[in-house]
Amino acid sequence: MAARRSGPGDMAELVRTVDRIDTGPRFREADAVRLNRMFQGSDTYEMLDTLLREKLAGDIAVVSSFGAESSVLLHLVSQIDPATPVLFLETGKHFAETLEYRDLLASQLGLTDLRNLTPDPVALAAKDESGLRWSYDPDGCCEIRKVIPLANALAGFDASLTGRKAFQSSTRAKLPRFEIDTSDAMGRLKVNPLIDWTQDDLVAYMAEHDLPAHPLVEQGYPSIGCSPCTHKVAEGEDARSGRWKGWDKTECGIHVPVQDDGELPPEYDPAF
Repeated sequence: MAARRSGPGDMAELVRTVDRIDTGPRFREADAVRLNRMFQGSDTYEMLDTLLREKLAGDIAVVSSFGAESSVLLHLVSQIDPATPVLFLETGKHFAETLEYRDLLASQLGLTDLRNLTPDPVALAAKDESGLRWSYDPDGCCEIRKVIPLANALAGFDASLTGRKAFQSSTRAKLPRFEIDTSDAMGRLKVNPLIDWTQDDLVAYMAEHDLPAHPLVEQGYPSIGCSPCTHKVAEGEDARSGRWKGWDKTECGIHVPVQDDGELPPEYDPAF
């Protein structure tokens, strides 16, 4: 649960352990396992505070869609270091409400390093001149507008923070807090601080800190991406079922889906 906190003795041991961690520019699988063990049962804020203040994971950027629940992670980060870089993929296909929400949150939370990542205009002209590639090749559209721009931007970072939660879909149900970014051959660390938060945790946190909701949530969009590929979700469906509806696609490509029948080693399991 998100509200768990460790005591003073646990935190002292955590700080001592931090000194023993290799904080080099890139990470190995063993580092992700070690970090999952180190922060097992610890409070989300304490974990983020240690990562950002102690530079435990090197240079970190937040990757945010400014979607339905983005305010929670962004608020947590802003309380620790509002100058933490926040990367937003400005695909050119977002809802107008998302862009307005991005600006509102950045201003309200005092985020001072918001970076809007745009696709390469030459690539767009060559591969999506009509702007309709999403309608016949959503993977290719995501590659041009999301995957490549983010990969270029993350090249200068050692780790990224994501807003993924286990309850969102079956392909996210077994994600750990710390993992190696498989899209980066140099071993970038990917951190999922909210992976064990429930929908109730998020709602309670947003209410406690008076965080504004994305305006499309109340209209039936619990997961919000680019407008052509985002649909309303019916009652009883998982939160991401409205993304790429009608396609055999669950992620845009910046995250690799983990099938629900996959097995994780116990030390990698978020419930361990």
